[in-house]
Amino acid sequence: MIERDNELKVIREWVEKAENDFANAVNTLKMGEKCPTDTVCFHAQQCVEKYLKGILVWNRTEFPKTHNISELAALIPKVARPPLTNDEQDRLTEYATVMRYPGDYEAIPLSEARKAVSIGRRARKAARLILPKEVLRWRRS
Repeated sequence: MIERDNELKVIREWVEKAENDFANAVNTLKMGEKCPTDTVCFHAQQCVEKYLKGILVWNRTEFPKTHNISELAALIPKVARPPLTNDEQDRLTEYATVMRYPGDYEAIPLSEARKAVSIGRRARKAARLILPKEVLRWRRS
């Protein structure tokens, strides 16, 4: 019982971090044409990554330290995996790796940032259906 309680604490921490990233992406996107789209995309990716890691902890599956969405998703049984296409997984991974450093990419259009948030919202919703309810209720300290 103690082990599962500790797992729930860890999952709750992943959810809290994921929710913070999601809030950052959504709120920054509200800036419209002036929003830093690379930041929006990065936080959308981080939201998805952290929810996947929460699911992996829930499934008691070890995972590597990686930002690779495809690699993480492949460790989750298909029935519990958020619905992301291979292209979406690859694009999200780019937001956390290639596009976070200056000079390695062209400006990200606002439409792409909106799509990244939409993908994040869909993955978030799916993950929250899988995870236990007690980890979805968290408070900021």
